[in-house]
Amino acid sequence: MSAETYRDAWGIPHLRADSADELARAQGRVTARDRAWQLEVERHRAQGTSASFLGPEALSWDRLARRARLADTARRCYAALEQQDPETAAWVRSYVDGVNEGLAELGTSHDTARPHAPEFSRTGLAPGRWEPWTPLAVWLATHILFAGFPAKLWREHITTRLGPEAVALFATDGPGTAGSNGWLVGGDRTTTGHAVIAGDPHRWIEDPGVYQQIHLSCPEFDVVGLAVPGIPGIAHFGHTGTVAWAITNAMSDYQDLYQERLRRTGAGVEALGPDGTWHRAARHTELIRVAGEKRETGETGETGEPGEKAEETVEVEVIETDRGPVIAGGPEGLDDGTPAALSLRYPPRVTADLGFGALLPLLRARSVADVDRALDAWAEPVNVVQAADTEGGLLHRVAGRVPVRPDANRLRPVPAWEPGHEWDGWHTPPRAGLTDGVAVMANQRGPATPLGIEFAPPHRADRITALLAAKEHWSAADMPALHVDTHLGSAAALLDRLATLDGLTPEAAALRDRLLAWDRHMDADSADAAHYAAVRTAVVRRLAAHPVLAPASVPPAYPEVLQPWLALVPRVGHALEHLLRAEDLYGIDRAAAVRAALEEVAARPPAGTWGDTHRLAAWRALPDTTATPTPGPRLSGDHDCVLCTSPVPGVTDRAARGPAARYVWDLADRGNSRWTVPHGASGTPGSPHHQDQQRLWLSGDLAPVITDFDQLTKESHA
Repeated sequence: MSAETYRDAWGIPHLRADSADELARAQGRVTARDRAWQLEVERHRAQGTSASFLGPEALSWDRLARRARLADTARRCYAALEQQDPETAAWVRSYVDGVNEGLAELGTSHDTARPHAPEFSRTGLAPGRWEPWTPLAVWLATHILFAGFPAKLWREHITTRLGPEAVALFATDGPGTAGSNGWLVGGDRTTTGHAVIAGDPHRWIEDPGVYQQIHLSCPEFDVVGLAVPGIPGIAHFGHTGTVAWAITNAMSDYQDLYQERLRRTGAGVEALGPDGTWHRAARHTELIRVAGEKRETGETGETGEPGEKAEETVEVEVIETDRGPVIAGGPEGLDDGTPAALSLRYPPRVTADLGFGALLPLLRARSVADVDRALDAWAEPVNVVQAADTEGGLLHRVAGRVPVRPDANRLRPVPAWEPGHEWDGWHTPPRAGLTDGVAVMANQRGPATPLGIEFAPPHRADRITALLAAKEHWSAADMPALHVDTHLGSAAALLDRLATLDGLTPEAAALRDRLLAWDRHMDADSADAAHYAAVRTAVVRRLAAHPVLAPASVPPAYPEVLQPWLALVPRVGHALEHLLRAEDLYGIDRAAAVRAALEEVAARPPAGTWGDTHRLAAWRALPDTTATPTPGPRLSGDHDCVLCTSPVPGVTDRAARGPAARYVWDLADRGNSRWTVPHGASGTPGSPHHQDQQRLWLSGDLAPVITDFDQLTKESHA
């Protein structure tokens, strides 16, 4: 046996090989077969070349990827890995070999059971070759925005426009921040006497999905878990049979922005340093190809034929100071002429280490102690980890690299030319225990509090804690009910305001009374939830449109990819609870705004239920070009529910973020574990396993985790 591929009823790949390297090769190969288009998109995004087939909408991301030097950082990290950990480097290389083998099959396979990704035909692309450093680049590109450095731009903007007190008023996890739920129930609180770990990572819901269910087996280890396509092993959520682990985003701040003073010289570009002298900055230019619309018949360009896509080339200046790469502005300032240049300092650019040295030890782990040691090598993103083993061991810790530096660095961009903003070593990752036999993390303030600035509101964590406290002993089978709880704790702030209103029209008074009697559950079939959401939207829009907040409504001319963090209406929507409960909001008559919003909705109430407008808006690299795109499925939940399907109040009821997977890891019997993803195991439209798990995901059901190869179907070839 070199490597064998098996499938379960959901098309999930189960791989068996003679060695860890051969298993990595098989993982790369099966990922290319199942997720070829996704791998191509991620490779291009990591290299900053996605606009070459996705067009102008991808240009801003490509600029950031080039200017932040993501691919170059990945090359450096892989070169360091070869020197310091050659075993892991060879293992990653085996995975890449498998990816390239699987992609090559696309042009030769005639297997009708595995249809080819139609996106290649639609774009005219052929799969490109992966390099040994490509998985590191994909990992870095996937997580470069996880620490939310653009939030520092928002704090700077809101402070400049409204004053320093605005930072606290608008403090909450921002539009681009990813979160998760995770809970660990110790053996003294379960029906089996062994721990259970459950949860769901919240990310942008992509199609194909960001997580890949997989089973990896060789003589050294046998692990099931959720892999990231393009990355070998199982990094975030895994179960080896004797130990299991899971993560949530720690909400730590580990990237810094520096305001740079740059000047051009005959030799290039110089940056003013904290020692008061000018220092040479590295500088070069790169070209980004940008695909355009198809030419009309008879219309040709310099090299194009009719029917081909037009293409332009955009030059990008790449500058790197002693702090880091310049990601916005330059010697001439921003695009609107505002004098500004911002450099980004991020750990792997400094250390040449992305933490890939943790991946093999995680697969080989047999105990909590093994997981703990493996995570000492973790770099980013910075996570809170929960783990348990069959011997009763428990772990609740932060993993990742956070620099020690002055507090000012953590809040907003700091001047590079002033001393006192240097990094000085790394924080020791904090640890925590269990309370009443459980540990709950939902991105709220917890063990990572000393390492962050803004955290998620406590509603999800408080709700999970309350639900777990309602019963003395829990089983793995009980956990899916927690995943889909729809109680909205943050509704209290608006409902409390409604309760104080009087002198309303009869229609508005009736609506107020209806909402005050509502059970506060954001269920898809709830008309009350739809009315609440409509009032919330109206309040957000009225507050955001108030003249007092007008100065904050025009964001600085930073790159388009950073603009979601700077948009006022989403910020008001996510911070509504703070804004309604603050002692004062710049003199705004919030009672009048709430009253007007209530009257507005009472006069034109929503006709249906919450699920009619709260629908899944999954991201696809290629947009739906049909004349009438099919609306996404109806959803329950909301941003502050345990079922965290996130609309953007004031902007849209549709949810682009939500549970990117769900899992239950049972330490008593791995066969009792469960999992699901929003779509399916295959990323290929037309495959029977492209969308077959969506009904489970929508209903809150989970698929069984199968680890017995005798219960699986062997593929005809590996």
